[in-house]
Amino acid sequence: MAESERRAGTSEEVAPPVQQCFMVPKKEINVVSDMAKWKRSQAYADYMGFILTLNEGVRGKKLTCEYKISEPIEKLVALLNTLDRWIDETPPVDQPSRFGNKAFRTWYAKLDQEAEKLVSAVIPKHLADAAPEVAVYLKESVGNSTRIDYGTGHEAAFAAFLCCLCKIGVLRVDDQMAIVFKVFNRYLEVMRKLQKTYRMEPAGSQGVWGLDDFQFLPFIWGSSQLIDHPSLEPRHFVDEKVVNENHKDFMFLECILFITEMKTGPFAEHSNQLWNISAVPSWSKVNQGLIRMYKAECLEKFPVIQHFKFGSLLPIQPVTS
Repeated sequence: MAESERRAGTSEEVAPPVQQCFMVPKKEINVVSDMAKWKRSQAYADYMGFILTLNEGVRGKKLTCEYKISEPIEKLVALLNTLDRWIDETPPVDQPSRFGNKAFRTWYAKLDQEAEKLVSAVIPKHLADAAPEVAVYLKESVGNSTRIDYGTGHEAAFAAFLCCLCKIGVLRVDDQMAIVFKVFNRYLEVMRKLQKTYRMEPAGSQGVWGLDDFQFLPFIWGSSQLIDHPSLEPRHFVDEKVVNENHKDFMFLECILFITEMKTGPFAEHSNQLWNISAVPSWSKVNQGLIRMYKAECLEKFPVIQHFKFGSLLPIQPVTS
């Protein structure tokens, strides 16, 4: 299964599809029974293939290592820097409720308005028709402006956004490390700033029984980075000193640091799932377990996937073998 999924993610990354007919993505998963359609879809195979391809690409590598930075990667970082700047320009408002600051809606309205323009700046002129389709995933990736919440479904939309950029040939196979270390890592920084600034609620959080209130992918890719590390074992990530000394190199530890900044009390109580993971003997077992958990807890959960949108790049049609 993993092999075919991995191939699916790389099949169209080199050459842009010929005469692609782009469309604005829309919801297709409306009732629980539609979930079978999603699991059989080309979108699911390509999305999971993309996640696993990147998982292999960052295996054993530090965030601080050297890798190629292409022009599209630089443009994506600039796009995320713009979103970051807009947060500074949109301070939280005074309101009675502590959570869900309404200034987020002002910030989001700006993105909603500018998304296509932002995406057009990243893609070449001959692919301009793809901008409206790809921009939908960007808009879906920052949280919900009605509920002022953020969760793994929004994170998945950002991965889908990057996957679409690979499918139209903007990002290439040799951009893999930069996609995770440069672009996705910058995305995480901006999301953490949004979560903190506007006190966003976790979307569909399982509380203490979930892996994390907001993210999942950096734990997968972050555990892959640590596979075969000479000294850091899973048991070490609950050690504050180890986290402080190594978080700039490893995405997983960066996530742990953010959790400890945001939550009080014993780690085993506020992050029970992660505490349990620290008892797993090796990072490769942690990585495999997290991939299984991601499928079961995120990709196969109706409350998460009902919001996913399907278009020409991530189609709902079944996989054609």
